[in-house]
Amino acid sequence: MKIEVTAYPRTQQGTGASRRLRGSGRVPGVIYGANKPAAPVELDHNALMRHLKLEAFHASILDMAVEGGRERVLLRDFQMHPWRPLVLHVDFQRVDPSKKIHMRVPLHYINAEISEGVKTGGGVVTHIMNEIEIQCLPDQLPEYIEVDLKDVKLNDILHVNDLQLPAGVEPISKLKSDNPPVASVQVPKVVAVEEEVAAPVTEITAQTPAEAAAAAEAEKSDKGEKGDKGDKKDSAK
Repeated sequence: MKIEVTAYPRTQQGTGASRRLRGSGRVPGVIYGANKPAAPVELDHNALMRHLKLEAFHASILDMAVEGGRERVLLRDFQMHPWRPLVLHVDFQRVDPSKKIHMRVPLHYINAEISEGVKTGGGVVTHIMNEIEIQCLPDQLPEYIEVDLKDVKLNDILHVNDLQLPAGVEPISKLKSDNPPVASVQVPKVVAVEEEVAAPVTEITAQTPAEAAAAAEAEKSDKGEKGDKGDKKDSAK
């Protein structure tokens, strides 16, 4: 995917100049690298915001038109306002076609739904990494790395060195040596929620079973006598 960017030479620099530039709908920036002096530039804010929403803009060689010429650059950094949708500054690096570059590129997972561990094992895919840092020549830079999960079995863990990378592309040295996990397929853990059950209330007395039975019988008799007295009073009336 070829992405074209237009930049303009920036003559005024400093905090005040940058503030005025942003107020006019422009973004201050700089282009550096490839054994050339850094060049201050400015870009249209709305156009830049549209580009920043594209995944490929962050991991592709950009074709930049500036001052009648063209530069091949990479987006290296940008600063956003803390709460407003406003780009404060942007950095681009020129690329040398003969030198390897380091870039973070996104991982695109495919075939998760037909993965053996998901389809037959009842597992769930967990994405441990969503991007990977690679090194390659500029013309070999991929927009993303595809991760095929079709043959991943239940309880399998996919590591960096298991990835199928395009020709000329490799992980940076630290990732190759550490070989961290990228994704896994595992049965989700079920969290058991225990319901609180009210404990039965037990009356505790100092009576023996025989005494308790006798007391209960006496209570019944007492209730019976009270009932008879009430019947006699009603008949007397």
